[in-house]
Amino acid sequence: MAPGYATFEGHRLAYETYGRGKRAVVLIHGLMMSARMQEPLALALAEDGNMTITIDLAGHGKSDGHRDHLYNWDIPRYAAAVDSVLEDLEITQAVVIGTSLGANIALQLATDNPKRVRGLVIEMPALENAMIGGPLFFTPFAALAEWAEPVAQVISGTARLIPERPMPFGANILLDLVKRDPKSTVDILKGLFYGQIAPTQEQRRNITQPALVIGHHHDPIHPYNDAKDLAALMPDATLIDANSIAELRLTPARITGEVIDFVDDCWSPKAVGKNGTARKKRRA
Repeated sequence: MAPGYATFEGHRLAYETYGRGKRAVVLIHGLMMSARMQEPLALALAEDGNMTITIDLAGHGKSDGHRDHLYNWDIPRYAAAVDSVLEDLEITQAVVIGTSLGANIALQLATDNPKRVRGLVIEMPALENAMIGGPLFFTPFAALAEWAEPVAQVISGTARLIPERPMPFGANILLDLVKRDPKSTVDILKGLFYGQIAPTQEQRRNITQPALVIGHHHDPIHPYNDAKDLAALMPDATLIDANSIAELRLTPARITGEVIDFVDDCWSPKAVGKNGTARKKRRA
């Protein structure tokens, strides 16, 4: 594991690289999480011969979270930041894996700079069907951070006093969430509530790179129909069902194998036709 930093529009963005090789894979975390949530999958892909990169988005993890700017961050700006990090690393093409917020960013990157994206793994996208459940879930976080800021600051400040040490994976994820600066949390949510949240349906229809879409049932924040509809809309997408929101992190064997096979396939010569066109649609 090799840590590093890149700069985008005045924000210092933290990233980690794992493994070596010409086959690049970038992993983008979910809202209010950090790159740590993608570490197990990044390690598994590195062991398979890929160079994997995990990125802390602005206002998340070890990246900068300047209050003056975060409310101006929407999905296109996050996608441009990820693209900038890859440019700094001299990575011309990568398979892009995104979870939740990261899934929407991955779709936007494929729309804005399709030549950069070799393939996509879209886990739990939050699209049209999430427009009620998502705001309902995150509004209490924004209310706590905005209206009870002193309490929220005490909670996050106390959590930041806990030293880094080996902990169960789920405990680290939860601790990262509690450590968050409440001011950054409010600004991030404002940027997403009032900015562009994903490419349009027409833009998604024009994403021709091979895609693996992962959905699961019984989650109003990441409705299964968003994953299902996306896989049906994109011309070269395969839909697979996760057993739960946590399967890829806590019982990862099945889906990790699917992702590794998909990434291998993306980098094989058959991933792109002779004329640069997308392959025939995979079995759904």
